Amino acid sequence: MKDAFGAPQSLLVLGGTSEIALATARRLIARRTRTVRLAGRPGPALDAAAAELRARGADVRTVDFDALDAESHETALGKIFAEGDIDMVLLAFGIAGDQGRDEEEPLAAVRVAQTNYTGAVSAGLVCAGALQAQGHGSLVVLSSVAGERARRADFIYGSSKAGLDAFTQGLGDALYGTGVHVMVVRPGVVRPEPAPETVPAARAEPPSPAPARGGAALLAPARGGAARSASARIIAARSASARFASAPLEAPSLTTTPDAVAEAIVAGLRRRSETVWVPGSLRAVMSALRHVPRPLFRRLPL
Repeated sequence: MKDAFGAPQSLLVLGGTSEIALATARRLIARRTRTVRLAGRPGPALDAAAAELRARGADVRTVDFDALDAESHETALGKIFAEGDIDMVLLAFGIAGDQGRDEEEPLAAVRVAQTNYTGAVSAGLVCAGALQAQGHGSLVVLSSVAGERARRADFIYGSSKAGLDAFTQGLGDALYGTGVHVMVVRPGVVRPEPAPETVPAARAEPPSPAPARGGAALLAPARGGAARSASARIIAARSASARFASAPLEAPSLTTTPDAVAEAIVAGLRRRSETVWVPGSLRAVMSALRHVPRPLFRRLPL
């Protein structure tokens, strides 16, 4: 169960070498999380991640888990929940793929879709059922800003994340009122941070593919809280797109780091948020881009 301060005492990570997941685990351990299960493909990276978290005072064990082996999910994850309640599940696995290669090799594209979407649906449903059975807990799913609107540069990866995002939102609605909290996290461009001295760089959920260019603030928040009409949003989006094309997306306001995402996850848990954007300015950026007409959107240097 969560402690009196709302911090989870037990954590299950699906994708146990993800940089974002490990940064989140470090923060949670500092906030009294004592039991951590790292699920992933066995190997030196997973073992090193477990050793580093143990050094921080947590009871850590690794669990063999393969996102592509959906038939094994119920058994492998069921064993973890059979050992005791899990307060938080962090679904952090995924692959970016290679857009050019994946277009030429459909089976490679299928692997991206199966890992990022099909595997996540399977594992997510198994964990959601277990959390519902115990009557409490949080399921946190790493989506991506790339799933907000398909781009020529990464539509295979983006479409898999779009599916995952929609699935997570629907699952959250299905579990509303059951005691289970579902939160989707949408990071922007994730810049890797130096690995802790005690942990070699681990295989991680890939940084969210992002436009090569962008703007620091495309759409100012509406004042007074009044909702703008669809036509007004389209006009604002068109105006924003010109700035979007002339300023680098690498701007600090649109990029993030694993530790910043972890901080946002912990804050979202405390607030019981349903959606978390990292950085928060991406909410306005994507609000603009969603309403850019397709002929204009195609011409943006995305």
